[in-house]
Amino acid sequence: MSALGILLWIIVPYVAIATFALGHVWRHRYDKFGWTTRSSQLYGSRLLRLGSPLFHFGILLVIGGHVFGILIPEAATSAVGISEHAYHVVAVALGSVSGFMTVAGMAILIYRRRVTGPVLSATTRNDKAMYVLLAATVVAGLSTTVLGNLLGHPYDYRLTIAPYFRSIFYAHPDVNLISAAPTGFQIHVMLAWVLFAAWPFTRLVHVFSAPVGYLTRPYIVYGPGAGRMRSVRPGAAGSRSGAPRPITGRRALA
Repeated sequence: MSALGILLWIIVPYVAIATFALGHVWRHRYDKFGWTTRSSQLYGSRLLRLGSPLFHFGILLVIGGHVFGILIPEAATSAVGISEHAYHVVAVALGSVSGFMTVAGMAILIYRRRVTGPVLSATTRNDKAMYVLLAATVVAGLSTTVLGNLLGHPYDYRLTIAPYFRSIFYAHPDVNLISAAPTGFQIHVMLAWVLFAAWPFTRLVHVFSAPVGYLTRPYIVYGPGAGRMRSVRPGAAGSRSGAPRPITGRRALA
């Protein structure tokens, strides 16, 4: 085991995992107002309606496929009657479709961000770096899958890369497994570790946001000339025919 192998496949992964976990805790505690995608859907909605579903549905399928492929060993699928050939056909088909969906959606979103003036003005250097890193990771993974099958040399990553990831999670990293993988897969894995480390400090944190509070949040009603108003039940004091009563002055700031 070389020093470079220890650095790349043991130290970097654990640093990335620690940064991923602690970075989200820090971001949520000290940068709650920055925990957002900084939505720009008011601009270029036509491109957004096309690119956003492609990207988000595609990336969800990509993540789901990776989680299943890494966490479920080959022996488990064989035990339930799924042959390696059948698994490979399904994995390649779904992986290729979801990968192309993600790349197409990302390309549309990046194009929209480039040609729409207000959106481009709101794009930070952090956003640009995140797009480059995310695109490189996705393209690297897609190319290994597509090129390997087009050239007639598909690689069974469940024999080396998946066990390597599990060995990291088990705290018994096996560098020999990842060292035996093709270079393209190694590049994809390394880019993924870097992406995980950068994740908490980018707009990607919104992946872990769920609008649960909206389920119990009271309605805020806006009326012409009345400013902000709070809904009042019919028959309540100060209300006629159940009409909303304007909230003004200090009460409006509560």
